[in-house]
Amino acid sequence: MPTAFTITPPADFVLKRDACSYGYFLLAPNRWVPAELALNRALRLPSGPAWVRITQPGKRGSDLTIQPDRTLSAADCAAVVVALRRMLRLDETADHIRAFHRLDPRWRRSGVGRLCRSPSLFEDVIKTVTSCNVAWPSTVAMNRRLCEHFGQGGCFPEPGDLADLRPATLRARCGVGYRNQRIVDLSRMFAYGTINVAWLEDPATPDHTLREHLLQWPGIGPYAANNILQLLGRYGHLPLDSESVRHGRDVLGIRGTERAIFKKVHAHFLPFGDQCFRSYWFELREHHQAKAGPAHTWQTEATATAFTARNLKALAKAARPTRAAATASPKPRAVTGTLTGTPRRSSKRTPQSRRR
Repeated sequence: MPTAFTITPPADFVLKRDACSYGYFLLAPNRWVPAELALNRALRLPSGPAWVRITQPGKRGSDLTIQPDRTLSAADCAAVVVALRRMLRLDETADHIRAFHRLDPRWRRSGVGRLCRSPSLFEDVIKTVTSCNVAWPSTVAMNRRLCEHFGQGGCFPEPGDLADLRPATLRARCGVGYRNQRIVDLSRMFAYGTINVAWLEDPATPDHTLREHLLQWPGIGPYAANNILQLLGRYGHLPLDSESVRHGRDVLGIRGTERAIFKKVHAHFLPFGDQCFRSYWFELREHHQAKAGPAHTWQTEATATAFTARNLKALAKAARPTRAAATASPKPRAVTGTLTGTPRRSSKRTPQSRRR
């Protein structure tokens, strides 16, 4: 068996909690195995594709064990570490998470704070595009097909794998619909150096500058831009969609038109300032976990059929709150930063996204 190695995470890190914190852990090429509390992932390494299995045999803050499916070179191991540090946000220290808990104490006991993402910004961007104007089962299917048809060894495609495709080919093989042209265009921008990833990921780049820049990209509207921002660690932006309307109506007890609910949900989380997305997301996630069980027990196949509009409406009907629920979120002690813009539906089409 190839030699395993370890990565030391932050002192408060818990794999089953932090890897399963955002819906991307259920999207290919990620494979979460609930029975083993293991995350399997295909990665493109210097010597070629490899699958790695990530577990945490010990308690909170203990080392992560990385078991590859083949022998890796020192350069390969270094690339795995870089990918997983980004994906699991291992650079967000325990102090960083405690600062969020001081602002929103509801999450102190559970310790949630990190949000799983992809090993690369390119993958995060494409996954965001596949979540716009579509139900969750289709997002799952699109990402699976992208890996099956265009990713080497089961990996997520690199920009160069998609940049030279005919949009019609991408549409036919991956079922991406109207997204075909924008996925190809974005892939070309990443592949040919039009996009400066280092500048986008630099903490010194102002939020408002980043957002305006993202809005110039093909197919990236307010929802998609705000979602990419939170994936970059800029949590002061709310990517509101139809799921936000459902949460506002069925959990917070907000009434009115869809547009009015958007505005009220936006205002509801406004006091959390530059942490508003975390407060919003973990509240949304807690509601789903109350109905579907802890996220670390979810399986891709099951969630692909469970998280549909019909099923979510049925769950919400059984748990319709009183008007008092609209004031459930605590007032933060202090805030920094601001929220951007009036909440609107995503990108350049009206989204029906279902993000878990």
